[in-house]
Amino acid sequence: MSLINRRLLLTGAGLGAAALGAGFAWHRFHPPEASAAAQAFWARRFPSLDGTDVDVTRWRGRPLLVNFWATWCPPCVKELPEINQFYNEAKSKGWQVLGLAVDQAEPVKAFLQKSPLDFAIALAGPEGLGLVRELGNPAGGLPFSVAFDETGEIRWRRLGVSHLADLRLLTEN
Repeated sequence: MSLINRRLLLTGAGLGAAALGAGFAWHRFHPPEASAAAQAFWARRFPSLDGTDVDVTRWRGRPLLVNFWATWCPPCVKELPEINQFYNEAKSKGWQVLGLAVDQAEPVKAFLQKSPLDFAIALAGPEGLGLVRELGNPAGGLPFSVAFDETGEIRWRRLGVSHLADLRLLTEN
């Protein structure tokens, strides 16, 4: 191989490696846009139990578990103590939890008087069933949980009761 061909080959390899490195750096510092479903979630506001608006963007940037539940849903009520325990165990690892009640304010307030929860609760109301469909639950069933990562993208979904052991696995990823 001639000296010119060798230089061309080495220059090409060097340029390829530089382009690959630049691509990795770009991806790391400019993560891809969140999916349409995730973007739609982060653009929402929900009423709190005191009537003020809750802007979900306040939870963006750290892992977030969102649980859709209702007072009239026995499996929902069954899983709430485990979600509460998950929150208390995982908050030191940066995890946040938001409970979105597919319900009206008065039944939720009455429920929370009897069974207080440590994580944030807001009202998704009847429109919450449309939101769960957008987030990957075509049946619109409850309970339904979604975990968002630090970038705001959906990383985990669960239709049905979430158990503490399964939730703990989220903190290992």
